[in-house]
Amino acid sequence: MSPIEDHPLRYRLANELHARPFPTMRAPSTAAYLAVKRAEGAAARDRDADMAHLIALLDRHGAPHPQPGATHYFGRIGRHTLKWESHTEFVTYTAYTDGLSSRPFDPRDFEVFPDDWLSEAPGVRMTSALIRISPWKDKETTRDEVAEWFVAESVAVARVLDDAAVVAGDFRIDPAGHLRFAVTVAPGTGERRIGRVVQRLCEIETYKAMSMLGFSRARDMSPRMGELDAELSRMIGDMTGAAASAEETLTRLLSISAELEGMVAHSSFRFGATEAYKNIVEQRIAVLREQRFEGRQTFSEFMMRRYDPAMRTVNSAQDRLNAMADRAMRAGELLRTRVDVDRSAQNQSLLASMDRRADMQLRLQKTVEGLSVVAISYYAVSLAGYMLYPLAGPLDLSKGMLMALATPPVVGAVWWMVRRIRKRMD
Repeated sequence: MSPIEDHPLRYRLANELHARPFPTMRAPSTAAYLAVKRAEGAAARDRDADMAHLIALLDRHGAPHPQPGATHYFGRIGRHTLKWESHTEFVTYTAYTDGLSSRPFDPRDFEVFPDDWLSEAPGVRMTSALIRISPWKDKETTRDEVAEWFVAESVAVARVLDDAAVVAGDFRIDPAGHLRFAVTVAPGTGERRIGRVVQRLCEIETYKAMSMLGFSRARDMSPRMGELDAELSRMIGDMTGAAASAEETLTRLLSISAELEGMVAHSSFRFGATEAYKNIVEQRIAVLREQRFEGRQTFSEFMMRRYDPAMRTVNSAQDRLNAMADRAMRAGELLRTRVDVDRSAQNQSLLASMDRRADMQLRLQKTVEGLSVVAISYYAVSLAGYMLYPLAGPLDLSKGMLMALATPPVVGAVWWMVRRIRKRMD
């Protein structure tokens, strides 16, 4: 008994590194390769459908079934050996058998995958290829075969793995719907090394095809991105003037921002997958350790001329889309700043208006107070006169003189009383 408990996934994760060994092939032999992908939503597809389709092929030959939930399978189907793998977005089938057809790249070699079975595939063909593995004869024979089988303008040829083999392919689809690859094996090359070369060629083609989906997405998005870019530029220009109100600008900005965010969400997975697939293509070519054959372009040179520009287009589209989303975000911040400034100006104007009204109210209040003093003084002097009239005789004063003498102190008293009342109210 182990003194320490293992992590529940320890064995599973360790075995995963050894779960997909390279096939072993000999020369001469023929391989038929197929990659199937769901047209939409491939990453979230029903993988049970992929397994059911594999089992349908195995049942035609009475072959044993894979374990439930398996992501790979090796087994014999008739005279062929089948390798099946399930990947994030696609599944691949590689069927290989000893010997070569009398006709190079005979479409009948692909009949290991029957037409009725292909028609029931839970997806569409992403790529398919016929691979001819033959023993080395001499340089002239290999040169003549390459010239006969492939399009000279696009063919890539290279000696790989320290002269273990010469590989060739033009990445063109032939009339039967397949790509063609030729592998001419040097004497003494082991079966596992041949299998690695064939596997690398299949991976290069598959991941190249998958990454080109990102190029298609970028090309489809480019016209609309151009329209949104121009509209966003016009809107930002309008923000600097008084041609459009903040509300109109905000409505337009929200519409553009929402569409840009939708485009980012719709394309982020595809662009991310494209970058990953591109890196795999470059890595698979690098491990072949190519050397030039007869002055022909190598696979890496072919990719540099034909494939890398497409990948740069994808990167450019992704960068442009992210930059536009950032511009829309900054435009929103500018718009919020403009609205804040407008509101601040309105608030200042409102406060100034309130100050003017308060000043006018204070002046009116002082005017009313003055009038109140006059009115109250008038009645107070009258009342005081009635009270002082009896003293006019003894003081030998006329009533007019008495009223004149009483008016100043009465007015002063009234003014003092009004001031006192206002101070209390304040």
